[in-house]
Amino acid sequence: MHELALKDAESRLAELVAEAANGEQVVITRDDGTAFQIVPMLESGPRPKYGSARGLVEMADDFDAPLEDFKAYEP
Repeated sequence: MHELALKDAESRLAELVAEAANGEQVVITRDDGTAFQIVPMLESGPRPKYGSARGLVEMADDFDAPLEDFKAYEP
């Protein structure tokens, strides 16, 4: 774990970010005792594009037909 004061971290930010990216725990403390940790954010995977599933989904012709199990509940 690498812990240092905010004043020291100001001039070494790029180095501290690189350390955090390599998995090292980096904690920065202010004069009032409040501590902050530099944490790498998880990479999000590629998002699907609108319409990319076209042609992959098929719907039965009777998709919206009444179900036999519910005949007793129909008016």
